[in-house]
This record gives sequence, structure tokens and C-alpha cells, in this order.
Amino acid sequence: MKLRGLRARCLLLFWLLLLAAWEAGSGQLHYSVSEEAKHGTFVGRIAQDLGLELAELVPRLFRVASKDRGDLLEVNLQNGILFVNSRIDREELCGRSVECSIHLEVIVDRPLQVFHVEVKVKDINDNPPVFKGSEQRIFIPENRQLDSRFPLEGAVDADIGANSLLTYTLSPTDYFSLKVETTDELSKSLSLELRKSLDREETPELQLLLTATDGGKPELEGQFGCRLLAQLVESTVNGTLVTTLNATDADEGVNGEVVFSFGNGASLDIQEKFNVDSISGEIRVIGDLDYEKTKSYEIQIKAVDKGTPSMSNHCKVLVKVLDINDNAPELAITSLSLPIKEDAPLNTVIALIKVSDIDSGANGQVTCSLSPHVPFKLVSTFKNYYSLVLDSALDRETTADYKVVVTARDGGSPSLWATASVSVEVADVNDNAPTFAQPEYTVFVKENNPPGAHIFTVSAVDADAQENALVSYSLVERRIGERLLSSYVSVHAESGKVERADAGVPALGSNVTLQVFVLDENDNAPTLLGPHAGSAVSELVSRTVGAGHVVTKVRAVDADSGYNAWLSYELQPPTGGARNPFRVGLYTGEISTTRSLDEVDVPRQRLLVLVKDHGEPMLTATATVLVSLVESSPIQKASLPVLTGAVGSQASLVDVNVYLIIAICAVSSLLVLTLLLYTALRCSATPTNGACAPGKPMLVCSSAVGSWSYSQQRRQKVCSGEGPPKTDLMAFSPGLSPGLNIAERSDHAEVNSDLSGNVSPNLSYGFKLLFRFNFIF
Repeated sequence: MKLRGLRARCLLLFWLLLLAAWEAGSGQLHYSVSEEAKHGTFVGRIAQDLGLELAELVPRLFRVASKDRGDLLEVNLQNGILFVNSRIDREELCGRSVECSIHLEVIVDRPLQVFHVEVKVKDINDNPPVFKGSEQRIFIPENRQLDSRFPLEGAVDADIGANSLLTYTLSPTDYFSLKVETTDELSKSLSLELRKSLDREETPELQLLLTATDGGKPELEGQFGCRLLAQLVESTVNGTLVTTLNATDADEGVNGEVVFSFGNGASLDIQEKFNVDSISGEIRVIGDLDYEKTKSYEIQIKAVDKGTPSMSNHCKVLVKVLDINDNAPELAITSLSLPIKEDAPLNTVIALIKVSDIDSGANGQVTCSLSPHVPFKLVSTFKNYYSLVLDSALDRETTADYKVVVTARDGGSPSLWATASVSVEVADVNDNAPTFAQPEYTVFVKENNPPGAHIFTVSAVDADAQENALVSYSLVERRIGERLLSSYVSVHAESGKVERADAGVPALGSNVTLQVFVLDENDNAPTLLGPHAGSAVSELVSRTVGAGHVVTKVRAVDADSGYNAWLSYELQPPTGGARNPFRVGLYTGEISTTRSLDEVDVPRQRLLVLVKDHGEPMLTATATVLVSLVESSPIQKASLPVLTGAVGSQASLVDVNVYLIIAICAVSSLLVLTLLLYTALRCSATPTNGACAPGKPMLVCSSAVGSWSYSQQRRQKVCSGEGPPKTDLMAFSPGLSPGLNIAERSDHAEVNSDLSGNVSPNLSYGFKLLFRFNFIF
């Protein structure tokens, strides 16, 4: 026996621990408190039971919300104790309901948590039994037979349970006894039973005292003569027959005719809902029945014959109202964390949802669902309570707000439902860096721009919103030679006129490369070289020379580049319209004879050679050559070795020029092959994104008139990991101007006899230097 008792206690302890663990896991606490408890009465250590530290109650905004009266219970944030704050009257709070509880929602933030607390209100015997009136008057004929019964109105106790169980006692009398009848479904029926014959002349009036005492266990004696039970659905239409009363009277004639009516205790509500036919005894519905307001009716019926004196009897009809699914569910949504940030973690609580249905049974059981294709879900936290939580990641740039529709559906047949919507706005976080339209820009700008001149405008966009989308621009500072990049160009921080970051926290940024090519302007006039610089040059020419004899060569350079440094030579016509036996090579600057000289030619001639560049506007320089014609005898003989040496020199220069042309053609072919190979590799390779990736190949073409010119470009690198600076070859077409004559075309084909000397940028075949600045934004 001892072993069996020990096992029983262990099993009981196990179930108690299991129940406690289940309640703790479900996030619900249960307390109890008696009604009418004084202010400050201890209910429970709610903070400790919820696993919260006292120091975090205030920082986490600990608060209590109640769907009933929120001021009945409060929490002391200093010690975490739940206590009674104001008077609790169970009868006022729950009426005659057997179960009476106060439901609390405890909410804390950071992170958001919701706990459910149920405080059961215990009944105390604070309500005495109350009769409808202080006195009941009953008129009884003195010839009434013994055992006749006369109904009495019972008392009502607002308490429940044992506190509302009433016992009745009647003051001592020889004439009457008190009969109390009760069943499992009907309340107690009281009546006086006549035990001794009445004599009006002896006792005209009797005063009896009926006492009702609660908390007792009444004795169940006798049987009730008439007991009827009826059931109706709450949608029963007016005129529906409830039941038909049948009363018999052993007398004959008028004395046996029975009239039915409501008893004296019938309430006004019963008389408005039901009607009793006095002749047939039919009880019919005449008013609307509502299960949610009144679940049952006790109808006192009195049957009286028409004899003299009249005799009566009583019965009670209990009408139970059956529930139908005539009430749709109701939803209440309380938003807590709106708007929600797009980087919010999963299972973040967004809103609390409470559903209810005043129907009973399956008609009052409600299930909730969400509209499809939303990144949220419903989590049941307590009976008829749900939390709307985040179920998948958010992206404001994809969807900025959601309209979430919650549908509550009951279990009735047919089912009823209700919907409620909540708009969930997604708050932006700075998760997108600004982007440019392309990773690299190429800009050509002329030299000699004044400070403040507009070069180029870059523009970036940010997919974020508000301050996270505000973009500012700045240059990544670098050095170009000995000077800083900012000494050449600047960028407007807001407009982007020529690294930029957004205004979010933390700021996000990205880079773009701006390639700035500085183009040459024709701001330098040609400069004469050698003896032609600064003064006139005198030359002696024998009259016996033939056509094509080279007299001298005018040399000039131009500090510009490209077409601005491409020089041409022109001989000014002599004054007076005299014939000029000399000409100058268009591009070589060589002055030579056009014919044989004769006696009529002026012995001293002044030749003006105009040196022009091809820029806009055209800039010029003038060289003066004084030619003296002399006789041929000593000079011609002396000049023969010189001429022989000149011819040899020209022949050697022609060979050098041929080699130079071959070298240039070889280099050009190698360049073309390299460009083709580079283009093929770029087309086959996977594109590389980012500001540090190489830009698209750029083909720079010249105008119709020009010469081959080597262009070395110096490129400033600002991205880490870059290779050596690139060198580009810019090819200018050597085509001829359509305005040149045949002689000039021939001169254009001639090779400069001084190519073996120093190469300068303004020769027909020369080099130019083009600077390219790369700016990273």
C-alpha cells in the first residue's frame, strides 16, 4: 500500500511539472484573486514569472493592456508585482457566468514580446438572497380542499456555486407546509400546501414568514405536478408553437372548464416573447429570440377553473434557446511596429490580432488566414489571439508597402467570415550604393579654358529613398606630375558638374572614371629656325643653273600639335607683276628654280616665304630670302664639287626616308594587328563591372588632311591594382587637300632632306603629345 501511494504521488508530481512546463512554453500565466479584495492586494510576481529582470522593465517599456477594465490590476515597475488597483466586483464583471477571468496582455519592446496572463476572479458570499417584493398576498377560499398548493415567488442570489444555493424555511403554522421542488434543469419551485381546513370566522388572516438562506443543501421532497421542457432555435419566427398545455378537472360543466394564463412571477420580457392561449393552452412565440442575450426562459403558467370558488394549479415551462450561426466573427488589429524596416529580422512582430465570435460551439470557433503572396504569417499566441510576424526578407526598392488582408472564418454551417486589412509600410534603410549610367566617361576639352569653365556633368542615382538617396559628388584626389588633380578641375558636390556618396547612415559610395583629353588649340604661330630666324638670308645663284635647282630651305617649327603644327610654305608674288623664276615646296620649304635663268631676270631678287599652320585661326610667319644672280664662270666651276656633294647627300637622304617609311609602315601594321587582337579578346571575355574596369575601346579619327603623327597619352591611374599607364597611337590620314595643284601634290610627295636631323613636332611627319586625365568619382 505504501509503495502504491508513493507511485501515485510521483505520478501526480510528474503531471504537475508537465503542466507547468506547458504553460511556461505557451507564454501564459494564471493567477487568482478574490473579488472585493482591498487596494494593493498581492496577486503575483509577474516579472519574475515571465523571466524578466526588474532593471529592464522601464527600458523595455513594460506595459499591461486589458480587454476588460484596464484599471482593475496594475504592476509595480519597481518590484515587478501584480496587485489589485481598484474594486473588483465579480457579479458586475461577469454576471452569473460560472467562469470569470480578467485577461491581460503584457507587452515589452526591444525586442517586442507579448505575454498573456489570466487572473481568475473567485466569488465570495457578498450578496444575500433577495425576494422580488417584501410581501406576497395570497387569497384562499375557506372551502379549499386539503393538499391544495399555492405558488410562491422564490428569492434570487447574485452569487454562484455554493453561495447561491438557497434553502427556505417557513415560520411555524398548523395550516400550511412549505413544498420545495427542484430538478437538474429547473430552478426551485416554492408552494404552500394546505394541511388544515380554513375557517374564515376563526382565522381571517394568517401572517407567515418565509426565510431564504444561501449556502445550504435543500432537502428534495415530493414531485412537481406539471413539468414541461421545450427547445427552440433562436431564429424561430413569430407564431411558432412552443407547446400545448393540457390540464384536466374532474368537475363537470363550468366547474371543469380551465383557463390558462401567465403566473404572477412572469417577467415583462417573457410576456413580450411568448403568448399563452387561455382556452387551448398553446404557448406561441411572439417576439425575437436571441441566444446570445438569453439562453433559456422559465415560464410560470397558472391553470384556473371557472368554478366558484375557483381552483387553480401551476406548472413551469422551461424554454431553451438553441444557437444558430447568425453572428460573423469580429477582428481587432493593433499595430505595433509600423513602419517596419526592410532589414528587420525574421519573426519580427508587426501587429496583434484578436478575433471573437459570440456564437457558441462550432459556430464560435474561429480560424484566421492571410492574403496570399505576402512576406508575413500568422502565429497563434493564445486563445483567439494571433501575432502578425515577418516570414521572409523585405526589399523596399521592390515593394514599398503591403496591404495585408486577414480573414476570420467560423466553423458554422454555412460558415460566416469577416475581413480586416492592415497597411504595412516598409521603411527604407541605406542598402543601395549610388550608381552611374556607365562605369567610364570620355571627355574632350580644349586647352586654355578659363577657370570655372564647364567641362562635363556626371549624374548618379540611388535606389533608396529620402536622405538615403541624396547623392553628393567629390573628386578622388590624385597627383598629375607635380600638381594635385584639384588644381586642374573641381566638381560641384550637389549637381555633379564634373567619388560621390549618398547621405544615408552609413554612407555608401561608388566610383566612376572620367577620362579628360586636353585638345590642342592653335595658340602658337610658326617659329623660323636657323639663319632665317630674325633676319633676311642672302643666297648667290648662278645664271647658268637649270630648272629645279635648290637655292635654300626655309625651316620652321610650331609648338602646337596635330593640324595646328602642320606647316605649309607659300612664296609671295613679287611686286609689279614681274616674272618670278623661283618657287617653294608646299611642305618642304625648299626654294628652287622653276626655269633656266636668263639675262632679263633682275640680278637681285627679294623672296618672301609665308609659313602657315593648319589651325583655326591660321597663324603665319614670314621668312625673307635675298637672291643675287651672278655669272657662271668661277662660281659654276667652284660649285661643281658642291653640287656633286649635294646630289650625293640627297641620295643618302632618300635612302634614309625610304627606311623611315618602311619602319612607320611596320609599326602601323603591328599596331593594327595588336588592336585587332585586343578587340577580339575584349569581345570574348566576360565584361567586368565596376569603376576600375577598363572602358570601351575608343577610335580617334583625324580630318581629311593630315599626316601620320605619334600621340603619347599619359593616363593617371587611381584604382588600386592597375597596370602601367597605357600608350595609344592616334593615326591621322595623310590625304591631300582637294585644292592643291599638280606641282603642290608633287611637293607633298617629296621627303624632307633634313629628316636625319632633330625631329620636331611641326614637321610633316612628327610626334605630338596629348595628355589624358582620368578622374575617378
